[in-house]
Amino acid sequence: MKRSTRRRLTRGALYAVFILAVVVIVSLADWGAIRSNFFDVDVAIQAFPEILTVAAKNTVLYTAIAFVGGLLLGLILALMKLSPVLPYRWAATAYIELFRGLPALLVIFGFAFAVPIAFGWRPPGGSAGAGLIALIIVSSAYIAETIRAGIEAVPPGQVEAARSLGMHPSWTMISVVLPQAFRIITPPLTNELVILIKDTSLLFIAGMALGDRELTTFARDMVSSSANATPLVLAALLYLIITLPLTQLVAKLERHNKRGR
Repeated sequence: MKRSTRRRLTRGALYAVFILAVVVIVSLADWGAIRSNFFDVDVAIQAFPEILTVAAKNTVLYTAIAFVGGLLLGLILALMKLSPVLPYRWAATAYIELFRGLPALLVIFGFAFAVPIAFGWRPPGGSAGAGLIALIIVSSAYIAETIRAGIEAVPPGQVEAARSLGMHPSWTMISVVLPQAFRIITPPLTNELVILIKDTSLLFIAGMALGDRELTTFARDMVSSSANATPLVLAALLYLIITLPLTQLVAKLERHNKRGR
């Protein structure tokens, strides 16, 4: 048998196995139970408009605050880690390794409950504020490493050329290195933004007030009150509506960067 014939037969067999698996799953599924438990129109109607005006809005707002805060703190940490002054490097390295090694859920729990008990201080914004501070701290550790890698990827010749023109090292970093570094790390930073959107779901552990709930907390509360999983499906759809355009943007930026090399 020719090799091309064998390849066609193998491909045909794989298609047949896939179609058979789909048919078996479709025939065995209890569509009535799936529809009533996951796609109940009456329960879905009850979720609106709060799932958009409160939960989705808070999810986007929390993501924006955590990303901007993480970006600023991450930039400072990246510069500290590249500093020729050893104590700055040690402090930045310790911070980054600590918070990259801890689960975000544990850090949120610590800021929401352990810090107020230990120091008698409640973060501004209550439980939501405590969770956001924790997200900023955790995300900054990852973003710092991304920015450091971007700075180190800038060709040394660019710095040498700027210095030969008499530029101060600080101004060289601001006007020459950082713009190029951020162009290089735009795809991974966008990826970090997508991760942060999903990480806002961890804020439920802090115990959110009604007006502070994000998508996951809102869906969980509705599942408890309605004994139906439809709110989870709605929350999942809204997460996808928010994240899918961003993941497509990451892919587009990566293709653009590859063409630019």
